[in-house]
This record gives sequence, C-alpha cells and structure tokens, in this order.
Amino acid sequence: MIKNIYELPALPISEEHIAVLAETDSVRAERIVSAGHTTGWLDQSETELVILIEGNAVIEFEDKKIELSRGDTLLIKPHERHRVACTSASPPCVWLCVFYDE
Repeated sequence: MIKNIYELPALPISEEHIAVLAETDSVRAERIVSAGHTTGWLDQSETELVILIEGNAVIEFEDKKIELSRGDTLLIKPHERHRVACTSASPPCVWLCVFYDE
C-alpha cells in the first residue's frame, strides 16, 4: 500500500510502475509512475479519468495529440483508442488514474 503518492520507486525504472490504490467490482484507482515510457495502442472497455500529478506527457488519439502538464486531467471514454506517446523522465510522470464502468 502506498502511503504517499509522491513516494516513488528507485529510479531509473525499466518499465512503468503501477500500484493499485483501491479496487471494487466497478472502479479501480491506480498510481502509475512513468519515466520516458510509452505504450502501444490501447482500447479499454472502461472509462478512464487521468490526472497527471507530476511531469509532462503526450496522449495520442487516432485524430489528435493532447499535451498534459502537471495538474492536467483528461477523461478517456470506453473504446476511445489511445496511447501514451511521450512521458518526461525528469521529473518522472506520476499519474492518478481512475477506471470505472458507466
């Protein structure tokens, strides 16, 4: 269990670090740490509320790219195809992501 959302794993990390903060049948909250990491294309069945707590990132959709900075939020709808195209390494990205069914 994470005691402080800013308490990071030892850097550098070879892949994103994901910690589930809370989970029920219909909602899941995760703290994700990225440091220069990207993802492939994602197509999720859940809605995802993304809050970038620290760092800078780019989320790419099929028709647009969205630049995120510290404190920005983004709502990703179910089956809205997207990928993490870029994440800062210094400072690393600290994400709070809430996944839920509508």
